[in-house]
Amino acid sequence: MNWKLRACAASLIALGTAGMASADSELSAAIDKDYKENLGPLFQYFHQHPELSFLETETAKRLASELRALGYNVTEGVGGTGVVAVLKNGDGPTVLMRADMDGLPLKEDSGVAQPSTVTQVDIDGIEKPVMHACGHDVHITSLVGAARQMAERKQDWSGTLVLVGQPAEERIGGARAMIQDGLYERFPKPDYAIAFHVAADLETGKLQVPLEQVASSSDSVDIIVHGVGAHGAYPHLGIDPVLVASQIVVSLQSVVSRSIAPLEPGVITVGAIHGGFKHNIIGDKVEMQITVRSDDPNIREELLDGIDRVARGVAISMNVPEDLMPEVIRSETETTPPTINDPATAQRLRDAFAARISDNVLVDPPRDGMGAEDFAYFVTPDTGVKGVYFNVGGTPADELENASSHHSPFFRIWPEPSVELGTEAMVIGAMTLMPAKD
Repeated sequence: MNWKLRACAASLIALGTAGMASADSELSAAIDKDYKENLGPLFQYFHQHPELSFLETETAKRLASELRALGYNVTEGVGGTGVVAVLKNGDGPTVLMRADMDGLPLKEDSGVAQPSTVTQVDIDGIEKPVMHACGHDVHITSLVGAARQMAERKQDWSGTLVLVGQPAEERIGGARAMIQDGLYERFPKPDYAIAFHVAADLETGKLQVPLEQVASSSDSVDIIVHGVGAHGAYPHLGIDPVLVASQIVVSLQSVVSRSIAPLEPGVITVGAIHGGFKHNIIGDKVEMQITVRSDDPNIREELLDGIDRVARGVAISMNVPEDLMPEVIRSETETTPPTINDPATAQRLRDAFAARISDNVLVDPPRDGMGAEDFAYFVTPDTGVKGVYFNVGGTPADELENASSHHSPFFRIWPEPSVELGTEAMVIGAMTLMPAKD
């Protein structure tokens, strides 16, 4: 008996629900069998063949093929490389399950037996190594696993299931692209949307289901600092953009520390800075790349406005002429609002997971960062869609001290327990929201 069956049996015996115990044990066993026969090799394929954002052509093709074979009505090319699969099963709510597909431009050094060795020309025209350094291979594998179990258990639910393979989560642009391409007009609009993320810093066998705040907003901002080139030994004859940019980097931190309330979270991080040519040359341009995070729309705008103010103010203080003022460019594509769960729906799923998987499956660690997630676009208030986004443990308890960071060449999760629990939670979540008709 695997770890999930033991946990399930213990929980259900304690609850005294013999009929449910039989049903849930059977689901767990079916998923375990499916992993050994299908999902394990499928995960390995996705892991060894990652693709970058908006370039997930082969990933999407394989995902679409898997879902068609299960009897779903599948459409490709939604929002670029997005995949949408629909299964109608009588009257009832519509539930959307989403999984992101893209990898990251990193060379894998995780130590796994069969790592990714592929490279790909990115949308910027530069060839880069690619790996699944954030667990999206787990997500799409579990989506196929959940699709199979839902297709085989039509007697246990009623409604319409919409499965989404989403591109470009890492550029926080894929969800919006699918919405703009008519996701909610061309296909059944969901009443509910659910998704999960495997977490390397969370123990395998555990689920984290926040009742409200899940992730922060994220905005990418570029600043182009202009100067006047000169000899490095004659700085008074030019305007040094490196010096101006350096002062901007330091001054930006005052926007968080002195412009917003101390108890309001906010982050401004300068992730990249490029400029200059040689030791003794003052160049004429420095380019900066910034990420901005917040949990509140008003704070978000205050931080973004603060970047404009600081960039211009620093330039003025350093005698930069008006025609050379820094350009502050907010990305129109790499941007997402906060991801916030619908509290009542999240509680329904928490109760279902506790009852049907294990009474100690849920954990509630405190937030320790301001990660972002463009699942938010599927569940913004104007859509009326109630969303739940949760985390699935990806590292055994005895390995947690050595857990690697997401977005790292060393990133690693344990696929079998991660895929199986992710699949089981998605199935239970969907069936809870689409109960069978009497």
